[in-house]
Amino acid sequence: MTDMTDITTRAVPHTTPRSTYGLAELDKETRMGGAGTETTAREIRRIDLSDFEARKAEITEELWAAATDIGFFQLVNHGIDQALVDEAFTNAEGFFALPEAHKARHGLKKGLNSGWESMTQVRPSVGTPDQKESYQVTRPHMEGLWPDDVLPGFRPRALTFEARCREVAMRVLSCFADKLGFDSDFFARAHDPQSEHYQSTLRMLHYFALPEDAEYDPNVWRAGAHTDFDCLTLLFQRDGQGGLQVCPGKEAEAQEWTPVVPSADAITCNIGDMLTRWSDDRLPSNFHRVKSPGPGDDRGARYSIAFFAQADRDVVIEGPDGRYPPITAEQYIQQRIAANFAR
Repeated sequence: MTDMTDITTRAVPHTTPRSTYGLAELDKETRMGGAGTETTAREIRRIDLSDFEARKAEITEELWAAATDIGFFQLVNHGIDQALVDEAFTNAEGFFALPEAHKARHGLKKGLNSGWESMTQVRPSVGTPDQKESYQVTRPHMEGLWPDDVLPGFRPRALTFEARCREVAMRVLSCFADKLGFDSDFFARAHDPQSEHYQSTLRMLHYFALPEDAEYDPNVWRAGAHTDFDCLTLLFQRDGQGGLQVCPGKEAEAQEWTPVVPSADAITCNIGDMLTRWSDDRLPSNFHRVKSPGPGDDRGARYSIAFFAQADRDVVIEGPDGRYPPITAEQYIQQRIAANFAR
């Protein structure tokens, strides 16, 4: 096994963005644009994180089983107070209720994943923009992007919630580190909020309401099918605001999608492509999408909040068995983005 004690700033060969690995991931995604079928046969496991230190070995086995089977699971008794989650949603709803001209003053910094964007994310699976707007918080790149002039206290509330999300994500990743043969703090060092290279992101999401007289178009998605680029995603949902569906990558050919019922007391998690590579494919990333309201569904707005645990830019990604060549997290993300544009 490669010595992983020093995980940052080691020189690695520059990898061509349009690499075989990046295009292979994209090829999988482009095949996932069809409606497919729905199934409730899969179990989205709920994993209890209470008394974490004393129960870590047990929790580790439960997380590993869920992650290697479906790649999606839910965390309960995770330690983030519901009042803090509710406050985060209030923050998000307050921002998205601002006039568009005001939100535009906090526009997305391209390449830095910070700020506001609307209808700009096009999934290779469907080729149409996601029907949503979002506001990204990436700590080192927020200068000029905070709306505290009209939403007093927005910044400290967002940063407090982001920090709590990171804590939970690092607990989960410490379990995966143990199973992969790394030391328990391996991933925590790779996601350092004090580093100028930190690129984990808190993302507030607002999926637009659908007018009552709008015709249902099965080819339009609130978010088209995709995998995430990161290591681990934590998703907070509100009761009654459904639409999320998942399909394990290993079962992608069947195109069978399982609805994830939103639950305010649970964090829904999925493995991202970065951790798939870091684990030498032992932890598979998972396809997911958000369907548009169909006949009889609630057509109101949908809000969710995601935390993307994404290794710092200068961290080297190298699996325990060396299945893939080493690459920095920055190069890896550039490679995945470039593959999308190449397509």
